[in-house]
Amino acid sequence: MPIDTFVDLADPDHFLDDETPWRMFETLRRSAPVHWNPEEDGGGFWSLTRHADIVAADRDQATFTSERFVNLEEVDERQAAIRRSMLETDGPRHLALRRILSREFTPRAVAGYETFLRGLTARTLDRALAKGTFDFVEEVAADFPINVLARMLDVPDGDTQRLIDWGNRIIANTDPDYADVLLHSAESERYRDLPFRSPASLEVFEYGRELAARRRGGAATDLVSRLVNQAPIDGEPLSARDFDNYFLLLVVAGNETTRHAITHTMRALIDHPDQADLLRADLARMPTAVEEFLRWSSPVYHFRRTATRDTEVNGTAIREGDKVVLWFASGNRDEDVFADAGRFDVTRTPNDHITFGKGGPHYCMGAALARLEMRVMFEELLPRLAGISLAGDVRRVRSNFVNGIKEMPVTVTLA
Repeated sequence: MPIDTFVDLADPDHFLDDETPWRMFETLRRSAPVHWNPEEDGGGFWSLTRHADIVAADRDQATFTSERFVNLEEVDERQAAIRRSMLETDGPRHLALRRILSREFTPRAVAGYETFLRGLTARTLDRALAKGTFDFVEEVAADFPINVLARMLDVPDGDTQRLIDWGNRIIANTDPDYADVLLHSAESERYRDLPFRSPASLEVFEYGRELAARRRGGAATDLVSRLVNQAPIDGEPLSARDFDNYFLLLVVAGNETTRHAITHTMRALIDHPDQADLLRADLARMPTAVEEFLRWSSPVYHFRRTATRDTEVNGTAIREGDKVVLWFASGNRDEDVFADAGRFDVTRTPNDHITFGKGGPHYCMGAALARLEMRVMFEELLPRLAGISLAGDVRRVRSNFVNGIKEMPVTVTLA
């Protein structure tokens, strides 16, 4: 079967089961690691699916820029100026925007949250496990990281469900169960100036502005206070639009990614009970296991770049202005880097995964926090379980951007 018949990474319907995305990635790594993918609603894009190519492009922002946006949607210069966040910024300005909050996300800083996280995890698990059968996404995976974000933003506990809903509606803009308006629909043109073309962005903006107004000029150290009271190191203050887009990025990124990583990990441990037993017998293995959790789950499939000049990758010519998509999830299963890459192995070491990027300027700022959240969650959860099994169908988010599970019913037996 010709590759183009089997592989279409632009179609979200190909990401609704557990096998098709990985088969497509494997086919491309083996036969066409730099592959042109047409789009029905765009001009097409190059897919990079091998670990080495992804890492090289991610580090080379001079050739592969984020300034032209990091998802597949094509935006004009006016839209780009309105919607630009830290993700869509390169060079000194990107560094200046990162520096506003980066100290809050260092390993040393996030380590201070561990006691809070253990208490939060205990409360989350007490409520969920008492039910015996429950939706793991709703009761555990979504509830846990959003409460961490709420603490960092210093917002009321009662607002956490709103934050979850906003994240779903915004980032899953190709899933009819979540999106107010589906991407590429005629109606989405009304919202073309909003992030992800989602009207939910307006609600997030309004919420963030209310927080900013109350905290401007204060001495608090929450993330919102930092944004409104701390000047970037380049001397260019955040505009009102910069604040809107930065706050929305925090809501979405702090909500969606760890939640999906936790759910995929639980699914993997259900499918591989021997691996769960290894960890339960020796929780000291958990830091190593977390790296495998992150590799295996790959909660974001891709980020896109745009070529700033004519170049080539692996002998394939790429023209200035072409979209180049870095499929980080595929790089995490690259057989040239990971022995038996399709095996879930909580003792895997070394583990050179690229879930957070790898050494490039856009390396995930929340990496240390995500690692801590996942370690604490499974250190607390696994000893409580004598058994856990699926209690119904696992439903995935319809998206080729976020690798998400939206429903996973489970039944537990307590230890």
